[in-house]
Amino acid sequence: MISLTLLFLLGIFSTFSASIKVHTAGPRLNNDKVYKYAYTSEVLIDKPNGSLEDSVGYKISSDVEVNLVWRNPTNKDDQLVKIVMKNIKIENINIRPQGQNVFTETNAAKLLGDTNLNILQRPILVQWTNGKVKTLYLYQNEPTVLVNIKRGLASLFQIQLIPGTVTEVDVSGNCKVTYKAKQNQVTKIKELDSCRISKTGFTNSNKVLGISNKLTSSTVYHMEDDNIKYVLAEENHVLILNVYEAISAKVTCRQKLELKSSEVGPKEVAGKQLSNVVKAVDPKYIATPLVADQIKSECKSCPLLLQQWKAIRKDLEPENLSKASAARSFLQLIQSLRRTKKSDIVALLKSEKENVLPQLVDAVTFAQTPDALDALLEFLDFENGTRPLLQERFLYATGLASHPNESMLRVLLNKYKGKIANDEIRETVVIIIGALMKKLQQATGSELPAVLEAKKLILDGLQNADKPSEVKMYLLALKNANLPEGIPMLLKYSESGEGPVSSIAISALQKYHVSYITDEVKKVMNRIYHQNYKIHEKTVRTAAADIILNSKPTYMEIKNLLLSIGELPLEMSKYMLSVFQDILQFEMPASKLIRQVLKDMRVHNYDRFSKTGSSSAYSGYVTRGPASSVTYSLDILYSGSGILRRSNMDTFVYSKNTELHAIQVVIEAQGLESLIAATADEGEEDLESFAGMSAILFDVQLRPVTFFQGYSDLMSKMFSATGAPISVVKGLVLLTDHSETIQLQSGLQVSAEFQGGLAIDISGGMDFSLWYRESKTSVNNRGAMVIVGNITIDSEFANAGMESRLETESSFNFITTVKFSSYPFLVCMQMDKGTFPMRRYVTKYERSSYGKSYVSRKGKVQNVAGSELPLHQENSNMCRVVFGEQEDSTDSWF
Repeated sequence: MISLTLLFLLGIFSTFSASIKVHTAGPRLNNDKVYKYAYTSEVLIDKPNGSLEDSVGYKISSDVEVNLVWRNPTNKDDQLVKIVMKNIKIENINIRPQGQNVFTETNAAKLLGDTNLNILQRPILVQWTNGKVKTLYLYQNEPTVLVNIKRGLASLFQIQLIPGTVTEVDVSGNCKVTYKAKQNQVTKIKELDSCRISKTGFTNSNKVLGISNKLTSSTVYHMEDDNIKYVLAEENHVLILNVYEAISAKVTCRQKLELKSSEVGPKEVAGKQLSNVVKAVDPKYIATPLVADQIKSECKSCPLLLQQWKAIRKDLEPENLSKASAARSFLQLIQSLRRTKKSDIVALLKSEKENVLPQLVDAVTFAQTPDALDALLEFLDFENGTRPLLQERFLYATGLASHPNESMLRVLLNKYKGKIANDEIRETVVIIIGALMKKLQQATGSELPAVLEAKKLILDGLQNADKPSEVKMYLLALKNANLPEGIPMLLKYSESGEGPVSSIAISALQKYHVSYITDEVKKVMNRIYHQNYKIHEKTVRTAAADIILNSKPTYMEIKNLLLSIGELPLEMSKYMLSVFQDILQFEMPASKLIRQVLKDMRVHNYDRFSKTGSSSAYSGYVTRGPASSVTYSLDILYSGSGILRRSNMDTFVYSKNTELHAIQVVIEAQGLESLIAATADEGEEDLESFAGMSAILFDVQLRPVTFFQGYSDLMSKMFSATGAPISVVKGLVLLTDHSETIQLQSGLQVSAEFQGGLAIDISGGMDFSLWYRESKTSVNNRGAMVIVGNITIDSEFANAGMESRLETESSFNFITTVKFSSYPFLVCMQMDKGTFPMRRYVTKYERSSYGKSYVSRKGKVQNVAGSELPLHQENSNMCRVVFGEQEDSTDSWF
């Protein structure tokens, strides 16, 4: 049996040996012979589906001579090889008219300079053992760009003749590669995403706003007579903005090495030790890593901060913040700030006027550099209570930071320990500590010291809080932090807390992933909804129902919720009925089980499903595409007297199996029944008059805003009201922020930067008229967005690149009008998406160090028609009645 197995294995081995007629250990060079190759390296940049003719880039070509210098006497496959580049040319890849060709009337000596050309043509020595490049020998202190090009050429000699997957070092780093062999051909597949190499860069903490990479690398070797006859290598890097795939780029790198001839060359050097042989050849050679070094590039033509600020200052004045020019200038300012030292930033902050300082603080915070952070800490004084608006803008921008670091969290922790004169700013500090902590945990996957301290601060603070204001502050921080350890305390405050505290605690539970909503959590939510232990406000009960329905509800949980409809207060019954209809219409996860429950006629009958009222819940799509979708939902809950209790508008963005809670605006009101001599609902008889707004912006809970609190405050604001909406969020936000260096296998490096800026203004208001017995709530969203993607090859002697840019300005408004002069009262909801422009531009360019340049610009501008987003049919019918009454009232004396 053993002998048969051996024969079988020998048969496989002999078959493979016959397929590649070379030494299985690796290629060998013949003694006293020079191998002459033609070498070409190309790099191209374009859109992923672009054509070769439209791409930009350049190629480096040369003759390459390879000869054996020394062979190890004890191992014939251990060789010292000399590789020399000669007759170097730098040329266009695409054929263009004479005036558009940046490399005509020049040569490598002019582009590189004589010194650099001589360095590039200086021989390199390679220890080539069993087909692997073990050591690279170069002169010390050669320019990094030229050394990397030599590394790219030497890496082509990295080969293995036996099939298999190995970890291999080349110019791209330490990478996982797979070899396949067939006849005289070897194919190498490199997994570029496995390559470990030192490089700088950062990306978004949320994938929806981030970049996806598609990477491929393949090298084909053709062998002949123990040697490499030709090599064809190609790698592709495709970068796509997840939320909008039109912002994308493709970088292609190709290398070709082809044997042209061989002739008699220098004799092999005798010696036993490799190090001695290298010294004998040239003592200036030193061992050099094969992995590429990072190229430190400086923007020589970029304007200084003060110059940049003077050019864009007008765009960032408050009246221009809803324009695309504001978002575009914001991105330019961030780039300039990232190159600027602390002292210059402080000087600019101290010299500016109040009207543009909030926007400047936004930009400095989003620069996210140590100098920018230190400048803000010197400029903003939290101890004296002045300029709370600037402090708040700094805190919100910190919470929305695209790639925060531990030092930012440490700064907020230190601020909290120190003196903060303004109580609202102190509250905001704690809330934003929660947001930063969550982002750092997601980015690092580890418990940093500052994260551990922040976790202790929030959990201990909530545990020991006595005042309701402090409890709410820590609950909001926990809502941002999303700590699993905080769930028991959230359950405690959800069930036993007073109205506002209970409402915040349940809203915090709504932010947890469904995997954390255990049976114990759902038991508490069921007790709250069904009021097993105590009476709860409608807003709390409906939030508990939302958690149950979105957390894999059981058959009996759904049945009990449906059976409760009809036993609830009238408007709450109507609201819950609308929630179930929305789940079925929108095909949410619970819809299948709900349909099963509805087969029971005790549940699904006319009495239960014919409840009247004005409360509602509706979801729909703003946009829906193969790569990403945007949804909106609108929930309105009224009291039995017709006064708004809660209005909740949400917008979610979905991409790459990830969701982003882009915007949530919640308006809540309570205790207003006395104004119209109405009776409050059960459990809400003693509620203090209150109205306020709470907002979530890009997954970060902001500090809630109070319109009024208490009867006297309500009266004073009713008589002094101007009708102007109250600003909830206003400022500049860095949505997308991605920077990386792509190391190409040719040795060249590509810089990729994607940035998205948003100028946003969210405001809301609530008008209440006793005379007309009418209330109106409004949420107005206005903004402008600019997204820019830049791909650049910069090799000092020549560069090429492409910029993709999207610009848009939009408005999104939600208005609710309630006429409670009779019952059932009339409610009309409107969600309007205004007409907005979409401008897309693509700029491609090539430039040489000799001064010539080629630029191609293309653009597309279109207006996207506005529309009123659809809600349920009952709302449409009601709006006709409401606006019909308003038209009739214009003809009367009053």
